[in-house]
Amino acid sequence: MTIRDRLEQAITEPPIVFGEPTDTADGTTVITVARGGGFGRPARPVGVFVIHEGRAHWSPAVDANRIAQLGEWIGLLTGVILALALLRRPPWPDLRRH
Repeated sequence: MTIRDRLEQAITEPPIVFGEPTDTADGTTVITVARGGGFGRPARPVGVFVIHEGRAHWSPAVDANRIAQLGEWIGLLTGVILALALLRRPPWPDLRRH
């Protein structure tokens, strides 16, 4: 694999980073998972693997700020589209003299 191929892979597919396994008092093992940033970008949490009594369970990480920001962008876009539609063709009757 050449250096160029490695760089392209690092940019298009950030590596998945597994944290050190942590054992809790009740015998549960927790392993954190993050998607590595690279090139100055911070790593982003993806979720955790919880292993209890020989069974593994995946718990995804939820970023409430991203969800809230998405809602704000959708509201802003809706307002802009509605304003443009009203300015182009108002819903009230045309009151100009002909």
